[in-house]
Amino acid sequence: MNAVALITGASRGIGRGIALELARLGWDLVVNYVGNEIAARRTASDCLAAARAEGRTVRAEICQADVSLAADRLRLIELTRKEFGQLDLLVNNAGVAPAIRADLLEAGEESFDRLMSINVKGPYFLSQLAARWMIEQTKEQPFGATRPVRPRIVTISSISAYTASTNRGDYCVAKAALSMLTPLFAARLAEYGINVYEIRPGVIATDMTGPVKEKYDKLIQEGLTPIPRWGRPEDVGKAVAAIALDLLPFSTGEVINVDGGFHLRRL
Repeated sequence: MNAVALITGASRGIGRGIALELARLGWDLVVNYVGNEIAARRTASDCLAAARAEGRTVRAEICQADVSLAADRLRLIELTRKEFGQLDLLVNNAGVAPAIRADLLEAGEESFDRLMSINVKGPYFLSQLAARWMIEQTKEQPFGATRPVRPRIVTISSISAYTASTNRGDYCVAKAALSMLTPLFAARLAEYGINVYEIRPGVIATDMTGPVKEKYDKLIQEGLTPIPRWGRPEDVGKAVAAIALDLLPFSTGEVINVDGGFHLRRL
């Protein structure tokens, strides 16, 4: 029986990159999307093909849900329970950027509320639902011969959690708040053997960063990151894969930077 991962916002970008890497490892997947069903089905299909290329057979189910809505979060968990009967890894990836970049002194509340609802409240309460179920599973079937995979929770945050961008303050505040989710759940769930991690991507080439490509091309060329290239969704996917492979069994509450070295302070 394959291990099972639920990935929010998995139809494109970083979420898609994570799904493909987990499929290659032989994980069954729940591919969450909000509005683009075609993209979600494409991701699911590509995951099956990626697994076959590695000689593996997996399942990939899609599920429409807006993580900011309680009923939708519950539907994600219920679909996973119905289709697979277990949950071994939750990846909180779904998130949005401001619809309009506004100066800190001019920005309004509507965008702030939207970002906090999707980027913070959604993963916070979805993690709560997933954690309750994971605890049930560990009590019913403890880690060992009959349950070879430890349940885990991974949250995808951003370098914006600590990097000030004054034309998108709402995004920075939301990501900073999101970063507290990992130590909170890590501390609460350690007694059950459930490890919790934060992956902090840097400048990643996705449709979200497409509008600022020229800006970051120039910054990277000028030395923004020690590793002089854009990050790719698969870079983040490989970090999640390391956690899925249980290569960090004695680490929890940890932040893993996938940012080309952006976080380093250099003289």
